[in-house]
Amino acid sequence: MTQDASPETETSTLTAHPVMLTPSQESASREVETTEALRRLAQLVAENGLAELTVVDAGVTLTVKAAFEVATASLPGVTAVQAHPHVLPLSQTPAYSETPVMAPAAPAPPKTAATAVALESPMVGVFYRSPSPEDPPFVNVGDFVRVGQPIGLIEAMKVYSEVPSEVTGRVVETPVESGKLVQQGQPLIFVEPQ
Repeated sequence: MTQDASPETETSTLTAHPVMLTPSQESASREVETTEALRRLAQLVAENGLAELTVVDAGVTLTVKAAFEVATASLPGVTAVQAHPHVLPLSQTPAYSETPVMAPAAPAPPKTAATAVALESPMVGVFYRSPSPEDPPFVNVGDFVRVGQPIGLIEAMKVYSEVPSEVTGRVVETPVESGKLVQQGQPLIFVEPQ
């Protein structure tokens, strides 16, 4: 007796039984599906030069953002600095912040007399040397200033604030041009105290 065992006969006699997964197997299966979906989204972002891609499906939102490398050599006058240099040295920066934070290089400190006092900006904003473009500056090099005398204005969020002198003396330098953005603590003028 010979049995005719063709592949069609064998497969037609098999019946599918539902497979029951344990909760941990279901969770692992979902993780694999999510990981594979993220991998496909990352590939789409990379292939199409996208900055970000968000997909919402069945109440689940997946977002993939591109990581761009910054070539510091191609940016003259820009220096890489850490976000929190007082916390970690550069060699111990965590993996999630491998790309350095980029900040413009600080201008060279002005060459002033050793006894000159820097009157610094009390806030971030745009510094103006005069009350209006038609008016003369509050102070010029060589002028004598007194404590409380306005040396300029700073505009921050459409509010103009006078910057008063904190010392009495002669103005020896005005390193900041009118209409330029200044940072908190940046020297606005240098005064030789008297």
